Amino acid sequence: MYRSLVIHVRFADDRYHGRPEWPPGPARLFQALVAGAACGALPEKFRNALRWLESLEAPVIASAPVRDGAALKTFVPNNDLDAVDGDPARASEIRVPKQIKPRLLESQAPLLYAWTYEAGVENDRNAQIVCAIADRLYQLGRGVDMAWADGEVIDVDEVEARFAEHGGIVYRPSAGVDGVVLACPQRGSLDSLETRHAAQSRRFAVAGSGRSAQTLFAQPPKPSFSRFAYASLPCRRLFVLRRNASDASPASWPLAAASSLVTIVRDGALMKLRRVLPAEAAKIERVLVGHGASEADKATRVRIIALPSIGHEHADQAVRRLLVEIPPNCPVRADDLLWAFSGLDLADATTGEVIGLLVEADERKMLAHYGVDDGAYFRWRTVTPMVLPTQPSIVPRANGAVRARREADLVHSVHDALRHAGVSTAVQSVRLQREPFTRGGKRADAFADGTRFAPNRLMHVEIAFKDPVKGPLIVGDGRYLGIGLMAPVKDEFASALALTISKQTQPSLAQRDELLHAVRRALMSRDAEVDGKPSTLFSGHEDGAGPARSGVHRHVYLIADSSDGEKIDRIAIVAPWSVDRSWRPLRAERERFDKVARSLSVVKAGPAGVIHFADAVEADERDPLFARATAWVSRTSHLPTRHAKKHEDAKSVVADDLAAECVRRGLPRPEVEILRLHIGPRGGLEADARLRFRVAVAGPIILGRSAHRGGGVFGAEEDKRF
Repeated sequence: MYRSLVIHVRFADDRYHGRPEWPPGPARLFQALVAGAACGALPEKFRNALRWLESLEAPVIASAPVRDGAALKTFVPNNDLDAVDGDPARASEIRVPKQIKPRLLESQAPLLYAWTYEAGVENDRNAQIVCAIADRLYQLGRGVDMAWADGEVIDVDEVEARFAEHGGIVYRPSAGVDGVVLACPQRGSLDSLETRHAAQSRRFAVAGSGRSAQTLFAQPPKPSFSRFAYASLPCRRLFVLRRNASDASPASWPLAAASSLVTIVRDGALMKLRRVLPAEAAKIERVLVGHGASEADKATRVRIIALPSIGHEHADQAVRRLLVEIPPNCPVRADDLLWAFSGLDLADATTGEVIGLLVEADERKMLAHYGVDDGAYFRWRTVTPMVLPTQPSIVPRANGAVRARREADLVHSVHDALRHAGVSTAVQSVRLQREPFTRGGKRADAFADGTRFAPNRLMHVEIAFKDPVKGPLIVGDGRYLGIGLMAPVKDEFASALALTISKQTQPSLAQRDELLHAVRRALMSRDAEVDGKPSTLFSGHEDGAGPARSGVHRHVYLIADSSDGEKIDRIAIVAPWSVDRSWRPLRAERERFDKVARSLSVVKAGPAGVIHFADAVEADERDPLFARATAWVSRTSHLPTRHAKKHEDAKSVVADDLAAECVRRGLPRPEVEILRLHIGPRGGLEADARLRFRVAVAGPIILGRSAHRGGGVFGAEEDKRF
């Protein structure tokens, strides 16, 4: 049988100054309990009870919703008297700014800390003693955060009822890393606090005597606490739009008018709540509409997300479902909000036309298409367009440089939109366009009708993140109007990654062979971690000792690239199917390449030193190695696949070999111009060339005997790109 020890903490004021975490961690409460119990000497029975408490598992916590208050900057003396010749009277000369920013409590609900323990005479006695210690608590947080507490012991089955009655945010210890990280007491925490307290009185000591005497300072030891991630997930409910109460079939709403539907639903729920909770009208408007909301209130606002029907290439993408997401720190109770949406009759406010009935959905499979409860993904694309925070400039007949600056401004605006939405994951690449990414979608400017947004602020966006991101992901200034919704790209994996080398570790071009050899060995080692041995994809070998002899180059290509002609500043890892267009890889191969290539961060390259990769970006058409162009020029020398015979013209042999290699790679046969030809002492050939195609072809183009070792690389000519 199990019981719960529950401690209730109430603050004397409606604000809390402890930083940086919220809610106050169990370690803070433990220290406050020790301070209250140790008025004078710590009684032995209190010490035993506190040691019992520190041995329990991390508690579940419930707190009232909070929002950030206004910041106040004060100036306090810095502990650096040496700067003023040790004169305490001049302490005001070394003042430094200190920011005070309290958290404002949205309700008078107490903090609840609930520990679970196995019932027994000794354990029950210790729990009751902890309740007595709680009566002595006088402060929690900083010195200005006056508080009082009480404790109770209840059956474990009653705890969830207490949390439901509390109505606040429930934080539970998480096995993962998501959520706020809080310090918790562990075995030895009480002893470490007593040691620290004793050391506080001995921080200053005098060494020497007379004029040579010096005052020495010793930092007291830190207390011993463990750290746990506490997860507090938002409340999400999926609703379906029905024609009426007697017709269970879903009604559909035009995709381009998604924001209008969200506005109708929002206003209907607002009116319904106003009628039954008139005293909370201002708070309800703040979380539903944003009236009177400050920057700190954005994290507490309810999101109503229109979900177009996707998941199949022939889906019409009409809106039939809406997802209501209530953040955990919303000041309005979640059950009140859900009641307002459930059974809501929808009608057009202007025409009075009945639209349908909103009811809670029985199944949630549609959410998987938007990455909800379905893992995390690297690449995301908008289904409804993103509203950029800034309005793009329109420059008629702009030249290439102006267009490049405008595109950079758009990408910067996307980064701002992610920051505003609270998405902190690093971005690898951004792609923007007016057209939709899928067949059933609509152009971005079609969504501007009936909104306050200018059409040129709406863009369809594809974002590749450095780390996987969970859904739902809705970004941009229209996120509270239901647009800017993104869906994960589940079956697309990177086929080429460019890894930037940290400037401090860039090797010279002369060290290219050592670097590429080390990179290949590192990739094979990473690949072997998957199932115990490297695959053909990275090793170039079939089962056994010999190289793969399938006739197709089915292992990765590596490129060492230099922008200044002196230092190698990036490495490109290219999947074989990107170079050899004559075969299609399996999904498992594409996924394996993506996973292994992204994992590379540090390589030990012998004489070239330890190479650190600062960034990994998925290659796109702006890169000259991966662009679309009709003319391509050698960036590294080409080694033909055969030697020239005595009666053959070496230049013709190289040109024919290049043309044949292109055909073998699934490319059109080009016109070849030899720019440089070198014949070795034993007849070996090495050449630089220009390839001209009748139509634009996409890179990469890597040809010849040394293709897998960084040779035979071609880049698109600047004025021939498409």
